[in-house]
Amino acid sequence: MNKSQPPPPTLADKYSGVPSRLTLIAQTAKDQLYSHKTVPESSLRRHNVRLPPDTTQAAFDAALAALKKNLGKENVVLNDKPLVDGWYLEHPNTHDAFHLVDQEDLVSSAVAYPASTVEVQTIVKWANEYAIPIYPISMGRNVGYGGSAPRVPGSVVVDLGRRMNKILNIDAENASCVVEPGSVFGNAIDRGVGYTPMGDHFANHCGMEVVLPNGELLRTGMGALPGKNEVDNPTWQSFQPAYGPYSDGIFSQSNFGIVCQMGFFLMRETGHQSYMITFPRDEDFPEIVETIRPLAQKGILGNIPQLRHVAQELNVTGLPKSHWYAGSSPLPRQLIRQHASKLPCGDCSWIFYGTQYGNTASIETQLTIIKSAFSRIQGSKFFLPSDLPADHYIHSRALVCSGVPILRELDWLNWKPNAAHLFFSPITPTHASDAQVVHDINVHLHAKYGFDLFPTLCVSGREMHYITNIIYDRSSNDEKRRAAALMRELIVATASEGYGEYRTHLLFADQVARTYSWGNNALMRFNETIKDALDPNGILAPGRNGIWPKKYRGKGWELLGESVEKAVGGGTISPKL
Repeated sequence: MNKSQPPPPTLADKYSGVPSRLTLIAQTAKDQLYSHKTVPESSLRRHNVRLPPDTTQAAFDAALAALKKNLGKENVVLNDKPLVDGWYLEHPNTHDAFHLVDQEDLVSSAVAYPASTVEVQTIVKWANEYAIPIYPISMGRNVGYGGSAPRVPGSVVVDLGRRMNKILNIDAENASCVVEPGSVFGNAIDRGVGYTPMGDHFANHCGMEVVLPNGELLRTGMGALPGKNEVDNPTWQSFQPAYGPYSDGIFSQSNFGIVCQMGFFLMRETGHQSYMITFPRDEDFPEIVETIRPLAQKGILGNIPQLRHVAQELNVTGLPKSHWYAGSSPLPRQLIRQHASKLPCGDCSWIFYGTQYGNTASIETQLTIIKSAFSRIQGSKFFLPSDLPADHYIHSRALVCSGVPILRELDWLNWKPNAAHLFFSPITPTHASDAQVVHDINVHLHAKYGFDLFPTLCVSGREMHYITNIIYDRSSNDEKRRAAALMRELIVATASEGYGEYRTHLLFADQVARTYSWGNNALMRFNETIKDALDPNGILAPGRNGIWPKKYRGKGWELLGESVEKAVGGGTISPKL
């Protein structure tokens, strides 16, 4: 395709646009990504607007007219236009941009744009009145897990990012803030992991304002205590649990409410130093993990560091797989070695990326301890950013670890034409034996299904997020089926060894939820009890994270076994009702 693409929208143009300082970088990233596209931006839709389940056209038209009257017709948009997948900075809020099943399967009927908590309450009450499922998103950019797509086709997406994107308060002395969803806190609610010492975003939140599925408003933590003279309680962003049961957790990775405001602790500005350590052999993996654990437990490692396989060094250059290898099978290990030997990292197997924080003397002391610990692994090499070329990934990593967002991580999407990806994200203890089991499963199954393995381990003192990125060509039904089969078997194989995913793509939510089956599925029965109590009409994001309301439960909506593979290339994820 033409390499010269229309410029990405800036924040001045669109709420989901790019900051002005990144416009040139975004343009380059877009041009590079689109140069590998072989499919058109959109194709003629085969179906009309996808209606919500059990809803006639007349009933839907009447319901949408009522919603437009409440929100303004410009703030309720029918999803009847061509479905454009776009890319990360111009992603759709109507469907899954990285569609694994049919593009028109995980699709909304309309999109609503509330401007306030009161308008969110209005939408929720409307959904109950007209029995229409709604699916809230903050920005919908979590494209490796399903993006903006509703789990139940025909749901109305509630896009909180366009008009609810304000920073409501910053308390510099307290180092805290209160923000709306578009500012963005979706990653925190999904319990995503970041790069800095405060990379556990949900652990660093403090207080929520939540619209419940019946339209009532709830404040958690100290926010439940009214402030003097009708202002917010001054301790709302200072103390997390407050009095009684700590309820915040039930609103993360769930469909129990819509979070409209959220408080966060902030990190004070300080010095920082990023670095990279390479290790020469694949079999160094267990010793690397054993070295990381005590350093992390003692608080010596400054941030949530990452351990990556050297294959990622090829991938993050932004060059396509065809640049490195003419075949269609996974890159042979020896070929990866040959190419790596010509890169700044050299012929190695594992790369550890870390960042230390504090004043100069403190950082030097920390690095001395870290160098000493890792030097026990024969052949390890230590690099500072100044030791590496200006175009090496470490410079972008140093920026993001200092709190400056970057776009470099998008470059790996150039690996395949029409690239899309899935994340497989199990948790293991920070023990060599556990990590090795999960890694070996990934090595075996990626080879079985013909995908390159790109593991990134986000490591802390007691647990590791083993995140692997399955990159596939979304124009190929064969690759989609293999990617779905790989995900299915990875979930089964790791769960059978006692390791579960901490989050997953919405198509695999039912399967992952079923793996947490201790006590005759006690956890799911508990979640369903809460769901039915809070959402008796089943209108709020049915099926999100495998939690189905009574209205849908046991009626064929769950996706288990080979359901996803069978839906690729002409099937459907919806039951025959």
